[in-house]
Amino acid sequence: MYLVYHPEGAEEPTRWRYDPRRLMSVEREDLERRTDRSFGQFTKDVVEGHALCRRALLFTFLRREHPKLRFGDVDFAWDELTLEFSRAELLTLRAEAVENLRGDELAAVLSQLDTEIETAYDDRAHEGKAPPPTAD
Repeated sequence: MYLVYHPEGAEEPTRWRYDPRRLMSVEREDLERRTDRSFGQFTKDVVEGHALCRRALLFTFLRREHPKLRFGDVDFAWDELTLEFSRAELLTLRAEAVENLRGDELAAVLSQLDTEIETAYDDRAHEGKAPPPTAD
């Protein structure tokens, strides 16, 4: 999964691989303090679109590149920040859907996934099973 930041005026978006298990402990603790959530709840809320959690996650990735950045300086229009699966992750999800779903439900899921696969980021370095975007 990727956190994709495309501020207005930028030619290309910035894309960070988002794997909650790969965040450093100090980053996880900071995210818990900033959002007043356990890290497990934080990861679920990021996926569900909780604004403060997504802002805190963006801050974490931006601060890696700009260590003096302050949290108060991170502000974005909602459509400038998205979470996206890579093409390989979507293909894995598609195969799992074919195995586990049937009928109209399968058709609806495949239609949605196929649409997303057409434009998904192709990250061959991380092919394989899509891990759940939650903390272990």
